[in-house]
Formats: sequence, C-alpha cells, structure tokens
Amino acid sequence: MLRSPSLRAGCALTALCLAWPAAAQTAAPADTQADGSYHDPRSDIVVTALIPRSQGDILSGTSIVTGEELTRSLRPTIGETLARQPGVSATSFGPNASRPILRGFQGERVRILTDGIGSFDVSNTSVDHAVAINPLTADRIEVLRGPSALLYGSSAIGGVVNVIDSRIPRRVPDEAIHIDAIGTYGSAANERSGSGEIEVPLTENFVVHVDGSYSKTDNLRTGGYILSKAMREIAAASDEEEIQDNARLKGKLANTAAEVWEVAGGFAYIGDGGNLGMSISHSENTYGVPSRLEVEEEHDHDHDHDHDHEEEGHSHENVTLAMKQTRADLRGEVAVNGGFLDSIRLRAGWADYQHQEIEPSGEVGTTFKNQSMESRLEFVQADRNGWQGASGAQFFTRRFQADGEEKFLPKNQTDQFGLFTLQSLDLGDTRLEAGARYEHTKLQSDPDADLFAEASQRSFNALSGSLGISQAIMPGWRVGLNLSRSERAPSAEELFARGNHAGTQAFELGNPDFGKEKSWGVEGTLRGSGNGYSFSLAAYHNWFSGFIYESVVDDSVCQAANGGAEMEFPCYAYAQADARYYGFEAEASVKLAQVGSYAINIDGVADYVRATIKGNGPAPRIPPLRLLGGIEAQGARLSARAELEHVFEQDRVTDFETPTDGFTMVNTSISFKPLAGNDRTTLMLSANNIFDVEARRHASFLKDFAPLAGRDIRLTARISI
Repeated sequence: MLRSPSLRAGCALTALCLAWPAAAQTAAPADTQADGSYHDPRSDIVVTALIPRSQGDILSGTSIVTGEELTRSLRPTIGETLARQPGVSATSFGPNASRPILRGFQGERVRILTDGIGSFDVSNTSVDHAVAINPLTADRIEVLRGPSALLYGSSAIGGVVNVIDSRIPRRVPDEAIHIDAIGTYGSAANERSGSGEIEVPLTENFVVHVDGSYSKTDNLRTGGYILSKAMREIAAASDEEEIQDNARLKGKLANTAAEVWEVAGGFAYIGDGGNLGMSISHSENTYGVPSRLEVEEEHDHDHDHDHDHEEEGHSHENVTLAMKQTRADLRGEVAVNGGFLDSIRLRAGWADYQHQEIEPSGEVGTTFKNQSMESRLEFVQADRNGWQGASGAQFFTRRFQADGEEKFLPKNQTDQFGLFTLQSLDLGDTRLEAGARYEHTKLQSDPDADLFAEASQRSFNALSGSLGISQAIMPGWRVGLNLSRSERAPSAEELFARGNHAGTQAFELGNPDFGKEKSWGVEGTLRGSGNGYSFSLAAYHNWFSGFIYESVVDDSVCQAANGGAEMEFPCYAYAQADARYYGFEAEASVKLAQVGSYAINIDGVADYVRATIKGNGPAPRIPPLRLLGGIEAQGARLSARAELEHVFEQDRVTDFETPTDGFTMVNTSISFKPLAGNDRTTLMLSANNIFDVEARRHASFLKDFAPLAGRDIRLTARISI
C-alpha cells in the first residue's frame, strides 16, 4: 500500500471532489439522428487543449483521429493505430508492444493518457512493455505535439496522446438502450477482435455503461526476410549451419501471438448544472515478445557494438508477458456560470498494474508491479471579451517494484505535484496565448542488496512556460509562432537503473546525481482552409541542455557498478549533454472534383526530424523522412480510398545501430454505410501493404529482427444503434 504524505494529499483532493453535488461539464451539444446515432457538430474541437477549441486555433501540431479514419487505422496497439498521423511513428517492438513516438521522442518524453489521465502502466520503462490502453474502446484519439502538451506534465516535451472513451458517459441516450460494437478480422496475424458497449438511461439524468472487448492473434506474417540485410550478411558468414539458415527465414515472426480481454462498467449523473461519474475496468493481456535470431556464434563486447548488440546467447527467446490491470476513474464538473469562473472540472484515476515475464520453461522470470494514482483539478474561466483561460493543480504518485532475474531497478516511488495555467486573448485577427507550469517531483528508491546498498532520494522543482501569437493573414489562413522554455526532472529509470535488461539487450546504468533536463523551443505554424481544401504546417526547433540519453560505454563502467561481475550484455549508461532536435510535419487535403454524388479528394502527409547529441553524434532511433499520399472517392454511403506511403532510408545513425532501408507501401480500402443517416454504422474492407514489401521502422529496438506486417486484408464492422 502507498503511504506517503503526498499520496494522502492526492486522496484528499479526490475525496473533496467526490463530496461535491452531482456535477460536471455537460457534453458538447450533439445532434441525434432519426436512427438514434449521434453526430457531434464540433468534432474538430480538441478537448485535450485544456481550453476546448477548434483544431485550427491551436498553436502547435495537432491531430484528431475519429470516425471512419479511426475505423480504418484501428490496430491492436495504440502505436500502430496512430503510426500514419503526421509527426508520429511507433516503437514497433513486435505487433503487441508498440508505443507512439512523437517528433522523434519516445518513452519518458511522451505522455499516453486516457481521457486526460495517465495509462498507469510501465510502458515507459521498456519497449517490450505494452501500453495498458485498448484502442478498440476508443471513441476518438487526440495527439498534441509541441509546447501545449507541457500542461499535462513536464515529461510531455514530445507531446501527448489522449485516448477518449465513453466509459464514464457524457450524455443520456434518447433511446431505451444504446449499443455500439466493432468487430475486426485481419489476415496477417489471423486477428479476431471485437468490442461492444451498452448505455442505458435509468432516469432522465442517470445513465449506466457496460463494455467489453476481446482480441486474439496468431504469429504475425511479415513481408520479406525476418532478418535485415545487415544481419543476414553476418548470419550467412557463420560457420554454424543453423545460423546460416536464419539468414534465409521469411514469413511468420515467431512468438508474436497474443490474447487480450477487458471488461468495464461506469455510470454518470448528468444534469443542468453539470455531471459526475465514475468507472471501473479490468484488463488482461498475454502476448509474446519476438525472438532475436542468432546471427553470430560468439559475442565480444569490445568489438561488436556496431551490430546493435544482438548476438547468440542474448536473444529474448520465446518470452511471454502476462499483464493485468485493475483501474478506477472519476470525472466531474460543476457549471459555475459566474462572471469569472465558468466551470470547475475534476479528473482522477487509480490503477493496480502487474505483469509477469514468463520464460520458455513456464517459470516466471521477472514480475513488475506498479501502483499509480493521478488527480487533476481545473478551474475554467468565463469568456470575457475574448479573454479565456484555465488553471489548475495536478497530483501524481507511482510506486514501482520489480522482482526476479531481470530486476534492473530497485523498488522506487515518484510523487509529483504541479500547478498550471493557460491564458488566451482573442483580438480578432490577432490571438495571444501564454502558458506556465510549476512542478515539484520527489523520487526515492529503497535499499536493495542486489542494486543499491543504500536508499536514494532526489527532489526537483521544474518551471516551464510558453508564449504564442497567431495572426490572420487572409480569410481562412493564420500564421503562428510559439516560444517555450521547459524543465524536466529525471525519471526513476534514468536515476536508479542498474542491471541487465533483456528487453533492450543491455546492462542499463542510471546516474542518481543527474540534474534537470532543460530546453528552449520555437515552433511556427501555418494553417489554411477554404472551399474544398485545407493545409497545415508546423516547423519546430528544440535546444536542450542536460539532455538525458543512453550511450555505449566500456564494460568496465558497468562492471564496477555491478560488483565486478562478468557482463551478460553490453554496457549502456545514461548520460547528460547538450542536444538539438528540429523538423517539420505537414498535411493537406484538396477536393479535385465532384463526380455525381462522389467527391474526389486527395490528401498528403510529410514529416521529418533530425536530432543530434553534442559530442555523441546523431541521436539513436530517429525516424527518417516520410511521405504519405492518398486519393479518395467519398460518397454519402460508399467511399473508396487508395494510399501510398514511402519511408526513406535512415543512414544517419549512431555507432551502435545499423542503417535502415527505405520502403514503399500501398494500401486500399472501401467502406459502406448500410443504414441511411447513420454515419457510425460502417462495413469496411481494406488491404494493407498490398505488394507484401519488407518494411522496418528505424525507431524500433527490434527493427533488424522483427519487420512490420506483410500483406494484411482486414474486414471491419462497426455498428451503432
């Protein structure tokens, strides 16, 4: 049980809000169709932006994935679901553990939220740990990149991914029972998945919600060879016949089957003065981690770092992760409607998480446990002649424990308290915005006979802020500029790691003496829309001091920290240095023609990031330039789309990673809405990677050993009645 004073403070904040009268924000007005389905006329409103506003009014890169686009993009992981969005890549640690990468940042620098509160898992600890959020239950997903994301925590320098569901209902259905369901079959992994939810109004103000989902996949079929060209050349030169055979392997990616299920229930009181609701959920996910095929008979730490440390005897072979999480959530809002305050919002959550890493023998090798709680209280100002704002407080606590063979972190606790504000002034053609966040973080580790003989404790005070301006330059077009200064406290992993970590094939060594990571950033935006077209461009540049990163060092460094024991993996030590990240993302859409009842549209996405660590060269695992374009014939009930994605070669690499070849994928889809007037009931058939090309994401730790899915024919049915 967590027993810190800061935890008690967080519980008190939550309890205070629980004692409020039934209240919370009334949902954005929705139109009810004759068939009972819902349509939100403000679907481009970004609720994650603290002050809900149109996507075009936000001074940083933003994406909204909902409706038919979400149905077409839906995959078993949140990383793969979002991988086609501008500025987004994925860690792609096999098909079951894939976390979003935003602007080249991953792990600790990207916050994954569900309805504004953290996912409460350990996916930031290692790339082989899955995110405890199921995309099947998402109504919409919002991605904020850039300075505006810092209002959700100083660790969100890369951005925020917010998965929004309806487990705590936002409206009272007009019908006696409202049903939403989705089912998918995917051929590449023989994927069978389904999710359903029911909402029932008990009174005119009280509604209950129940949902459940299930997904089962077999081993993933890939396009081309399992090993990359660089690894095949090493394996082919081996004297061992079995290793030579590895160079010729194609098709199925071993040990990648998965089974996931989840159940949840929630309720809400929705009245004229606001609403209050809560939900409880339980999920379990059992999935395999792709095996690293042997490519060499021997391993020499001193000479083979350029092969990304993937050799015989260090393969993560046939390990299965069995994850489970029980979670409770609360959301409420009081409509004040005063001269200064418009409303007061509360969002809080708690979760008990555990996963076990099961060896081929069936024995549990390592158990990870994580208890977390987060609460967020926001005071939203009334609009006063174009001046809007919101301020609040946020509390987060996390208690982490690992036991077993791969325990590379001691038992530790993180307590964090933040104060934040966002203020905006609309002067018509000119809009001004300012945001600030103060954050106090306390990290402490318990003494551990295997890792740290003594307890360690650090405290940090971080202050981040941003100033922005946007200017109308012609009807429908705005240009914006945002300046930001951010500070981030090191994570427990960066401070206290000290041990072998098979997930990354490294002995990871943290530094408990790290200082804060600081950065300056500038971002420019250009957005425009008009009759039949839209355009968005964001370019950014970040300068870091004290940037925390991992680098290969001599094994003697880790041996000294490990009591002189012989090294099982290469030595990767966290270090701090100056760094620079810059890049852009752009997207555009144009209506080419109207052919009968069909609009012919083309659209495109481009993104690029370049990152350098001073004195160390290119930052590792940075996605290369990518271009994606599509053409779509869109009708009221029938639509067809074809798209082409080209990812360029990445040859700007560190000395411990290999270059990654470029690839081109072709995807098509056709969707049909069988019920007139019901946009949420859809049948969709799609073909992805039609030409079965071999594709690898450079940002993946496993990119030389686990390519992306090959040809994948998917059939999806979404029903709303």
